Amino acid sequence: MQRVMVVGCPGAWKSTVAKRLAAVTGLPLVHLDFHYWQSGWVRTEKTAWADKVETFAAQPCWIIDGNYGGTLEKRISRADTVIHLDFPTRICLYRVFRRMLAGLG
Repeated sequence: MQRVMVVGCPGAWKSTVAKRLAAVTGLPLVHLDFHYWQSGWVRTEKTAWADKVETFAAQPCWIIDGNYGGTLEKRISRADTVIHLDFPTRICLYRVFRRMLAGLG
């Protein structure tokens, strides 16, 4: 397990699982949201984003946290492990609302 994708709907605890997995394995962690959103919640331009993701995926080892369907193929073709967090909608919605109320996104 050297290249791990963690995917799932918002509120599925992708970031939490990815952080814990990185702590246990020592693999470098890439949070896609951190790299996609520029200050002021401005999106990264499509071509620049694809190039960034390709650079991440080309690394020999990683844990990548996030969905971003437009770049899924670049990541999944390199991943040796995919963790899909599939929780009921009501649980994910609860977590998203709780996170919003706490001011964390």
